[in-house]
Amino acid sequence: MRRLLAVPAARTYLLGQTVSLLGDSTLWLAMSVWVKTLTGSNAAAGLVFLCFTAPALLGPLAGALVDRFRRRPLLIWANAAAGAAVLPLLAVDGPARIWLVYCSMALCGAAYTLLIPAQSALLVSIVPRDLLADANGLLRTAQESLRLVGPLLGAGLFVAAGPKAAVLVDVVSCAVPIACLLRLRVEERRPQRLAGGGGGLGFIARSPRLRPVVLAAAGALCVFGFSETTVFAVAGQGLHRSPAFVGVLAAVQGAGALVGGPSAAPLVRRLGEARLMAAGMLAGAAGALLQAVPAHAAVLPGAALFGISLPWLTVGFTTRLQRATPDGMQGRVFAAATMAVTVPQTASIALGAGLIAVAGYQALLATIAAVLVLCAGYLFTQPSGPSGPAGPPAAGHRRAEVSP
Repeated sequence: MRRLLAVPAARTYLLGQTVSLLGDSTLWLAMSVWVKTLTGSNAAAGLVFLCFTAPALLGPLAGALVDRFRRRPLLIWANAAAGAAVLPLLAVDGPARIWLVYCSMALCGAAYTLLIPAQSALLVSIVPRDLLADANGLLRTAQESLRLVGPLLGAGLFVAAGPKAAVLVDVVSCAVPIACLLRLRVEERRPQRLAGGGGGLGFIARSPRLRPVVLAAAGALCVFGFSETTVFAVAGQGLHRSPAFVGVLAAVQGAGALVGGPSAAPLVRRLGEARLMAAGMLAGAAGALLQAVPAHAAVLPGAALFGISLPWLTVGFTTRLQRATPDGMQGRVFAAATMAVTVPQTASIALGAGLIAVAGYQALLATIAAVLVLCAGYLFTQPSGPSGPAGPPAAGHRRAEVSP
């Protein structure tokens, strides 16, 4: 981590991304609470999240755009668009203008669908390949920290200063990464027209370095979504606590994630990306089994293990994608891989909600553990060597500077 932070361009870029995450995590909850306050409807409040996430279906198109244009100017314009998209929220003054909230959230979601693969692709141009895991671990740690702090900040701003304060915070949070990107001087080659040929899924299917990790991650996320439902049953049926105890379990899981994030990069260097993912799956399996035991002494460590597993999975997965993909394919491959794991995760959330009444939460937790062990075993059969460069040696890292 010290070597990473010694790179001025990396410090500047990561600062901008961290501030952006803070603004986003503050806004989402505040907007849902605002709609609930104005309408009194849980469904109307839930529609805010749906509007924000629905543009993720445009991921393949976003990935193609990332590979069509230079990433730094693309990110500047995308952040500016995200900031502009929330400004109409300042005109919302009653239930009659709730539609502005939905429109703004949909536009923000579209901007972030482009931002995520572009951020990953630009990171490859800023950070040396051997420090990518450190950068991904730092970003994941920041994300988990803000997941704990952001909703509290958003709710606090809503109560103390009103929802429009959260809007202004998000606008400022979009300005900071723009300022950081303007200071960067990155040597990016002029992209060729859809350089690399073909789509992201096709490249993944042909790549012996990417195909196993994407298959294993998709398999794991086919059951990971069950945990979104089982957590309520663990608190109520297992521990006989009120639904509010779910907040305690979420906090414990978040604390585990804060352990997993900083440890991910050293473990990548020791184990490799695929085996770190496998270790994360085994930690998640152990966490699921412990949460099936109706006792605080088992459930709380289980929640912590579940939290540790998530950064290991994410950092291993993202780092492998970045290291094993040519520069001209970074956007398409990242977007395709994200879609490949997001669809089964979303389906598993819906499936878990239906199955828990039939099978019970302990059976679902046992299923999570069994599938994660199988996926981990598959990854342990894969070669453990480092991800070789997917293109010319210079494709993974170009010189980046910070302008005075």
